Amino acid sequence: MSAMPEFLSSDHWISHLFSSQAAREGSVVRRKVRDVERFVGREKFLEDMERRGFPVLENAGQFVIFCNQEPIRRVV
Repeated sequence: MSAMPEFLSSDHWISHLFSSQAAREGSVVRRKVRDVERFVGREKFLEDMERRGFPVLENAGQFVIFCNQEPIRRVV
């Protein structure tokens, strides 16, 4: 794998994720697992989410990120 261009650095990618309107409003965003692994790395991504206190679920090749610290309750 070649070096990632500066505009796609892991820090820039995470910063871009949290600049989205949904993230800024404390809503829910989702990203493809393969994109996270490619641009950030699973471990770094999950460490950053834990540091922020944001729960993350994985399903069907997607990470679902709750950009808040509210409890999650499965209803069905």
